[in-house]
Amino acid sequence: MYIKYLQLINFRNYNELNIELNRNINVFIGNNAQGKTNILESIYYCSIGKSTRTNKDKELINWNGKEAYIKLYVAKHRIDKKIEIKIFKEGKKGININSIKVNKISDLMGVFNVVMFSPEDLKIVKESPSYRRKFLDMELCKLSKKYYFNLVQYNKVLNERNVILKKWNKQDLDMLQVYDEQLAKYGAYIVETRSKYVKKLTEKGIIIHKRMTSGSENIEFNYITGVKNIDDSQQEILNLLKSNRLKDFEKRITAFGPHRDDFDIKINGIDARSYGSQGQQRTSVLTIKFASLEIIKETIGEYPILLLDDVLSELDCNRQKYILNSINNIQTFITCTGIEDIKNNLKEDSQLFMVEKGFVNRV
Repeated sequence: MYIKYLQLINFRNYNELNIELNRNINVFIGNNAQGKTNILESIYYCSIGKSTRTNKDKELINWNGKEAYIKLYVAKHRIDKKIEIKIFKEGKKGININSIKVNKISDLMGVFNVVMFSPEDLKIVKESPSYRRKFLDMELCKLSKKYYFNLVQYNKVLNERNVILKKWNKQDLDMLQVYDEQLAKYGAYIVETRSKYVKKLTEKGIIIHKRMTSGSENIEFNYITGVKNIDDSQQEILNLLKSNRLKDFEKRITAFGPHRDDFDIKINGIDARSYGSQGQQRTSVLTIKFASLEIIKETIGEYPILLLDDVLSELDCNRQKYILNSINNIQTFITCTGIEDIKNNLKEDSQLFMVEKGFVNRV
């Protein structure tokens, strides 16, 4: 899988951009705030219909434009895809795949996959469980429409249940039973699917991390959930929701469920979040991302697109070399402020682009 061509109109600081892309490595060089990350953001947006940097789509529109437009030509193993997205100032968007209108975001998921690594991704290791849940959910939604459906339904029912808890009305107990049964059904699928994914993450990550650290570190990931028996998770979730009802009424919020779950990251048996060095935390995120690449390849039969936003310059020579030697057959987009830090590890068939004030030129 690779992107042949990208067109942007009124997207961020680009009035218009038309660019043919290298099927291997594309490096975008330029000072900060010139538009390098905007290119990666537009590619990511076409993968899941959301930005990496804002929840407000209207912020993606150039200040002098009424709407933004993105078009990608994607070469795939079976059928090539043309993805077109229009973003309107009122917050709506229109999506076409091969000139056919798409009405649901779920229909965009999986059309072409992207794995992105940016400095913000350090939050997966360093910050609260919500960042790790978001990572799991995004990866699983890309791989499975069924997971996306169950996640959307779970969150919908969870919000409705919390509304009842806030009312503190005993007449709503019968309705609470209905919500509990629905939460247990959708929640069980989420817990079971996440648990399997984290096991795969460990399976792939152990090999990747050892190579990246020359065998000096061992990494493992463990899914943390209140469900003790994953094989009977639906009944267990239902029982726990019932037994926690009084506490939930007191706190006026649903305190148990996969919306509270987490996964830990251990290096040589030690928690990376609390005790890992900055370098270990960064390498852990790289391991997670490269393990995700392998899981996608294993699941759909071809590698996704890899986006590396201003991260290589922060790595030592060995880790740079590992990454750039590991992306054969993976179309990769790299942003950096200067080529000096990485040029020794770049392959000869890499394409360099200079980015300045919303203009892109081949080097």
